[in-house]
This record gives sequence, structure tokens and C-alpha cells, in this order.
Amino acid sequence: MTDPISDYLTRLRNAIKSNHKVVEIPASNLKKEITKVLFDKGYILNYKFEEGPTPQGTIKIALKYNPETRESAITRLQRVSTPGLRKYANTGTLPRVMNGLGVAIISTSRGVVTDKEARKLNVGGEVLCYVY
Repeated sequence: MTDPISDYLTRLRNAIKSNHKVVEIPASNLKKEITKVLFDKGYILNYKFEEGPTPQGTIKIALKYNPETRESAITRLQRVSTPGLRKYANTGTLPRVMNGLGVAIISTSRGVVTDKEARKLNVGGEVLCYVY
């Protein structure tokens, strides 16, 4: 596997399409930080980091759905920066996803943050993905 973040997003996408309640993903520090951002912004219901047979462990994510319409809180997950073509943004060119309704997850020198938090911190970095 050449791109673990794409694998993470694809597992989430597939679980949402299949209407799963929980998805299990191999863990890494970057994936844990992305999961925390998704939880803080209300896109997932809950998460749990578990130690397992592998050294890095796993992340169990409880997906969030609307109880009446059964629609997921996540409409779209889009990978922006790939191993073959990195996408960086400075403070002046930070992206706005769906005119502020979505979130761009950015890896900065201050950690993994959203585009709004990066503007407040006045830092740029690698644009990992868009969530809306």
C-alpha cells in the first residue's frame, strides 16, 4: 500500500455506502489525528484506539447517521495531496470547502488541524483531504 491516508478514506467511504455502524482501520499517528478532527467537527459519532495483534493497533470508528433519513453525516471524502503530487497551501491560499460548509484537513507544523484553525494559527501546510 503506497498511500495509507487514501486507504483510510476509502474504508470510511465504503463503510458509509454499506451503512455500517462501525468501521475498523489500521492505526497510525496521522490517522489518529485525522480521526480526532473528524470527531471534533461532528462527522463521526465516536472512536476508540485499540491495541491489537499488530504493533500499531487499530482505530474503531462509529459512524454518524441521521436517525430519520438514515443519511450519513459525511457526504463526501476527497483526498487532495497524494504521494505523487503533494498539495501545499500557505496562509493566504488555504482552501475553503463548499464556501465554509465543509472542512479541509491540513497537516501543519502545529499538528493536524482544519482550515479554519490554520487561519487562526496563521500557519500553512499540506492539504490532506476535504470532508463535507
